[in-house]
Amino acid sequence: MESPKTIIKVDNLQTSFYTDKGEVKAVDGVSFEIPSGKTLGIVGESGSGKSITSLSVMRLIQDPGKIKGGQILFNGENLLDKSEAQMRRIRGNQISMIFQEPMTSLNPVFTVGDQIAEAYMIHEGKSKKEALRKALDMLKLVGIPSPEQRLKQYPHELSGGMRQRVMIAIALACNPELLIADEPTTALDVTIQAQILRLINNLQEELGMSVMLITHDLGVVAETCDYVAVMYAGKVVEYADVETLFESPKHPYTVGLLKSLPRHDIDQEGELEVIKGMVPTPDNLPKGCRFAPRCPFASDICADRLPELDELEDNSQVRCWIYTDEWDGKSGVSVKDDYGTFASKES
Repeated sequence: MESPKTIIKVDNLQTSFYTDKGEVKAVDGVSFEIPSGKTLGIVGESGSGKSITSLSVMRLIQDPGKIKGGQILFNGENLLDKSEAQMRRIRGNQISMIFQEPMTSLNPVFTVGDQIAEAYMIHEGKSKKEALRKALDMLKLVGIPSPEQRLKQYPHELSGGMRQRVMIAIALACNPELLIADEPTTALDVTIQAQILRLINNLQEELGMSVMLITHDLGVVAETCDYVAVMYAGKVVEYADVETLFESPKHPYTVGLLKSLPRHDIDQEGELEVIKGMVPTPDNLPKGCRFAPRCPFASDICADRLPELDELEDNSQVRCWIYTDEWDGKSGVSVKDDYGTFASKES
């Protein structure tokens, strides 16, 4: 069976912000790829660099920020070589993005219909009448009730869940090859979250697009993603297919995140475990492994040198000294506890 082509390949992406304190490395050498029709989840705590990575892919980094290195290969072409005019034709057409908070992303002075129709008018050259007709079709596609009425309403007249559906309608208006969803359910209650995630999954299958899902919720990742990149302090620390990550987590940070999740398939006693400490700020990063100050397995080499992202026998990748010949910690250390099998998306 022929493997799906790679829609986007990010290689050694580096994005920095230049402040009074000097250069702050928000994204520091991040690499990943997404096959056609598949979903990559990028997970990590706040401050890990997830959103800056997604904005870098869209070329939406503004001063004092700058993409200073790496490649973003979309269908084999480096987006960093494109002019701003070329990027405007790509954004919303071939690559679209759903932002965290729809109320601040939608324009309050234009109707919902006008905002969806704009994409068709800009990218497909449709007339206003044709564009509004297609906007109505998109509202139906994303499951908004009474779409004819909603088409003429303003964002403040809609609920949070409906506004997010409108954002999805705008993002998918031109049938993009890649959808970037940055915490698309953060501001929504749990039942609406489930509806939005199910909608994105269904539309992905129907339209055949690839998805980059930015989230801090590993439960969402287990249900929706094919591959997972775990980020910490601007770097990818673990990269694997979703089943491998949940059944056999490698990096101590990934293990810590999983142990903080409530489990329904085993009896848990006492309080959930937490990862002590905080994510370091980009302007005050540790010398060695960036997770070392919080890691229960850290040894001298961890504090002194930053490990590379190495590939293991199961094709997963991990940035940790424990899995190298140079590990100088306790022999026989076991990072992974007996988790059992986490529910994950069927492949």
